Amino acid sequence: MSRPLRQVVLVDDHAIFVAGLRAGLPPDIEVVGEAATAEDAIPLIRSLDPDVVLLDIHLPDAGGFSVIPAVHAERPAVRFLALSVSDSAEDVIATIRAGARGYVTKSIAPADLAAAIHRIADGDAVFSPWLAGFVLDAFSDRPEASSDPELDLLTGREHEVMLLIARGYLYKDIAARLHISVRTVETHVSNVLRKLQLSNRNELTHWAARRRII
Repeated sequence: MSRPLRQVVLVDDHAIFVAGLRAGLPPDIEVVGEAATAEDAIPLIRSLDPDVVLLDIHLPDAGGFSVIPAVHAERPAVRFLALSVSDSAEDVIATIRAGARGYVTKSIAPADLAAAIHRIADGDAVFSPWLAGFVLDAFSDRPEASSDPELDLLTGREHEVMLLIARGYLYKDIAARLHISVRTVETHVSNVLRKLQLSNRNELTHWAARRRII
């Protein structure tokens, strides 16, 4: 039995990866659009209204998960599948909380990715096997991110930086991980501390630990 045609938008800033991904998808998955930034992705997805968006969560201008609520406000039927090199718990949890239906790593086999796209389009949830535990833990005994008004003060990128600082990453490591400059990291940290009314990274670590988000 043949599978229905699925229309997909690719959101990823790595051109070589995107070219390989596009070439490896089967005929029943049609790539109707591509974007390399969150700013470009949001209006593109709204206009194309695809079945599934394959979303890299680390984009040059923002966390990829920030795209999801912005699109869902106008296109609630669009489903998101995160496709990332990251397998960290904070990335998985933040992305699923934002509204993604699944999360797989870029090491996934082409046939498995194609199957995942169809499953997501059909309304299923799909995760790389070793990531499923993060999701179960997050939604079984952790508070929803939206239930904390202090967390709601942070932008998507500030939330990313906050988690990495709280976990002990150096500014230069955060800059490399998020593809931004050290100066930009410093600015985000300053904004996070000001919004949360904290004085330094040690206080931030304790603040995050109390909320069980690291």
